[in-house]
Amino acid sequence: MNKVFLIGNLTRDPELNTTANNISVCKFTVAVTRRFANADGTRETDFLPVVCWRGQAENCGRYLKKGSKVGICGSIQTRSYEASDGTRRYVTEINADEVQFLSSRGDWDNAEELPEVTEANAKKDKLSDLKPLEDEDLPF
Repeated sequence: MNKVFLIGNLTRDPELNTTANNISVCKFTVAVTRRFANADGTRETDFLPVVCWRGQAENCGRYLKKGSKVGICGSIQTRSYEASDGTRRYVTEINADEVQFLSSRGDWDNAEELPEVTEANAKKDKLSDLKPLEDEDLPF
C-alpha cells in the first residue's frame, strides 16, 4: 500500500504547466513540520515536492500561493531522468490525488478570482431549499 496524507504550507507559488499532450500539471513544495521535537527541543520541518494533474492542477495553480495551507492525499512516487551532463538523476515526490485548500478565503491575495456567491448560484444549491422542521412534523 502506498498512501500519504500531509498538511503543510506552500514554500513558493505553484508552477502550472501543460504537457506535450495538453495535460495540466502543477508542481509545488509543501513544508510539513514533524510531530516530535529533536534532541535540541526543536521541531524539524520537511520540504516535500508535490505534483498534481488535470483539473486539480488547474485549481491549485489558480488559487494557491506561497504560504497557503493545504491538505494532501496521494502516493509517493520515484522517477529518474538523464540530466544534460549525462548523469542519471532520481526524484522522489508526492503524486497528489486530492488537494484540500485549508487557508481561509481572507488569506488569499487573489480572492477576487474565486467564484462569487450570487443569487443565481445560491438557487442552484439544493441546501438553500431546505426548511426547518417542527418537532411535531418528525415521524418518530
